[in-house]
Amino acid sequence: MQITDVTIRKMKMRMKEPFLTSFGTMQDKQFLLLEVHDELGNMGWGESVAFDAPWYTEETVETNLHMLRDFLIPLLLGKEILHPDRVGSLFAPIRGNNMAKASLECAVWDLYAKREGIPLAEALGGQRQRIEVGISIGIQKDLVDLTDHVQRYLEEGYKRIKVKIKPGAEMDILRGLREAFPDVPLMADANSAYSLDDIDLLKRLDKFDLLMIEQPLAHDDIVDHAVLQKQMKTPICLDESIHSLEDVRKAVELGSTKVINVKIGRVGGLSEAKRIHDYCMEKGVPVWCGGMLEAGIGRAHNIALTSLPNFVLPGDTAGSSRYWEKDIIEPEVVVEDGYITVPTAPGIGFTPDLSTIEEFTTDIWQYRA
Repeated sequence: MQITDVTIRKMKMRMKEPFLTSFGTMQDKQFLLLEVHDELGNMGWGESVAFDAPWYTEETVETNLHMLRDFLIPLLLGKEILHPDRVGSLFAPIRGNNMAKASLECAVWDLYAKREGIPLAEALGGQRQRIEVGISIGIQKDLVDLTDHVQRYLEEGYKRIKVKIKPGAEMDILRGLREAFPDVPLMADANSAYSLDDIDLLKRLDKFDLLMIEQPLAHDDIVDHAVLQKQMKTPICLDESIHSLEDVRKAVELGSTKVINVKIGRVGGLSEAKRIHDYCMEKGVPVWCGGMLEAGIGRAHNIALTSLPNFVLPGDTAGSSRYWEKDIIEPEVVVEDGYITVPTAPGIGFTPDLSTIEEFTTDIWQYRA
């Protein structure tokens, strides 16, 4: 296939409620939406997951826009592409900028699956007809409020609860949740807020029987996590430290992690995410799909990826209504009793709602080969 046209849309959507982590608070979500067209008039969609500020990784909406416009789109336009796996080699001369790369590569994957007349999940090698999902809850004002949130999501059927923690806001929170919900699969996400100076505190989390603790130490660390994992019973899950299959290999060999969070944007696209999945499956390391507060296009890509067999832990791909009054796809992503049905229509399996997309578009750029 040949990519003939690319459109970038800058979007702004307001979340139902603020989402608070150890980094900060977000309610207005700005992001980039990508459309790619081929010589036959087919269209594929991708979504950048970079945030406004570089608090998760160094990438932002504006740096993604720069990389796409000035480097990545020129590398892709007019090229003959036999398979989406080849997109990575086109982008190889560009260091880093994985979220920018992923937004364009995912659009090519959607386009490819539509040309083949098959669901994206099938194109990736997915085997599940439905996926089990959990929920990620930001830091709340107090334990009572957090407990109310957890209760509501459990009643909606979510299979796993993830709560954000930070120094000074962990022991009482986790103790209270365990007392209220002794048997619920529970995990804590630290978003790199701790160091080895906190090792005694972190070891005390073992008593809460957590499913895992996610990225407790520095965002770029693998070595210190190995030290911590040797002293904790709770499995450590790596998130921010993982940008490639090579990062996974090193972390597994060092003993830094027992679980891997796969985020498509963070690792540079679906092809690298699939390679990480395959390696972890071979090594017996479970994986799950993390969320980045995506709108419907990014959420659809997560669903397709999670249909692969080694995604054995519930991911963060909640329903559209968790975050948005109105999403940009039809039908919206719906959770029923803790499961999302994997769509069977070609490509991502959801139809972009063009009128809603126009409503939330704040700027647009178009490029032609």
